[in-house]
Amino acid sequence: MNIDKGLPVGTGSETGDTEQQLSVGSDIRALRKSRKLTLVELTERLNRSLGWLSQVERGASEPSIQDLRRIAQIFEIPISFFFRHHDVPERERGVVVRASARAQIGTPEAGLVEELLSPDLSGDFEMIKSTFAPGATCDLVAKRPTLEGGYIVSGTLELTIGGELFVLSEGDSFQFQNQSHYWHNPKKHPAVAIWIVSPPVY
Repeated sequence: MNIDKGLPVGTGSETGDTEQQLSVGSDIRALRKSRKLTLVELTERLNRSLGWLSQVERGASEPSIQDLRRIAQIFEIPISFFFRHHDVPERERGVVVRASARAQIGTPEAGLVEELLSPDLSGDFEMIKSTFAPGATCDLVAKRPTLEGGYIVSGTLELTIGGELFVLSEGDSFQFQNQSHYWHNPKKHPAVAIWIVSPPVY
């Protein structure tokens, strides 16, 4: 994969390039919509034309590495997010996500590490593995038009939904819709949860 500054993201066979373009474009569109940004608003922040962004989102044009860096900064994600499908066997694309290829956002120092378990953001929901650092707390997540649910794989998580506190332990699960929430890990070891969100907001 050639990631020299200013070069397009496509590499490999023509078929592989096309699939990569479609994947990147789909990701950008999903991220934009999840942040409630219009095409015009994002183009203004990128200093790009409406036609260019429309073509990128449809997979008809390839963004340069410079463009992807800027897009990643706007959405506060690592640029590697857009390359997670690189070298994935064709039959696995959109179906299987290998552990070594998961897109990861956040750090233990920041309190939360999230890994995208879904192959892409184009479906009706997304699956995320969330690892909450010991003692970590998040700010209130505003109410959003989503249906969310999860399963506690290990540890303990205090989850406040719509102002009501629930203490969840290994094996517990939860679900809520259109509710503000925040979380806290009260223990001295990480808590791990599988989180499902519909529609995707990653």
